[in-house]
Amino acid sequence: MNRTEKQELVADLHNLFTEKTSVVVAHYKGLTVSDVQALRAKVREAGAGYKVTKNRLTRLALADTKFEGLADLFTGPTAIAYSDDAVAAAKVLNDFAKTNDKLVILGGSMGDGKVLDVEGVKALASLPSLDELRGKIVGMIQTPATRIAGVTQAPAGQLARVFGAYADKGEAA
Repeated sequence: MNRTEKQELVADLHNLFTEKTSVVVAHYKGLTVSDVQALRAKVREAGAGYKVTKNRLTRLALADTKFEGLADLFTGPTAIAYSDDAVAAAKVLNDFAKTNDKLVILGGSMGDGKVLDVEGVKALASLPSLDELRGKIVGMIQTPATRIAGVTQAPAGQLARVFGAYADKGEAA
C-alpha cells in the first residue's frame, strides 16, 4: 500500500467515523474465511457494516471524531462493525460471538465520547433495535384506535338491535 492509498484509507475511515452512530471493535483471530463471510452477511442484513482495519491507520482516522476514545482498543487483528442504528452492530457481533468463540468483542462506543467495555456492548445488544421499537410504537398506537372504533360503533349497534326488537314486537302484536 503506497502513501496515497494510505491517505485515502484514513480519509475514508475518518468519514465513516464522523457519519456513523455506533462502532464496535472486535478481534477476529482464528476465524475462517467462511466464518467471516457468514458474519459479513449477517451484518449486511442488519443494515450495518463490517471492516477489517489496519490499527495504525485506524488510530489516525479516529483523531478528532466522536469515537476517538476507541483508539486504545486497536491492537492485534482488529475489525470494526459500524451502523447508523445504535444497536444493530452490537447486536449482530454479540449474537455471532455467542456461537463462535474466535470472535472476541473488545468494546465499542455510541458516539457520545464514552467507550463501552464488553459488558456495555452486550447490554447495548440486548436493547431492541430501531425497527423493533417502531413496530411496538405502531402497535401501541393502533390498539387504542381499534378500541375507540369499537366503542363508538357499539351504541349504534345496540340501538339498531333495540329498534329491530321493537319492530319485531310491533309485527307480532
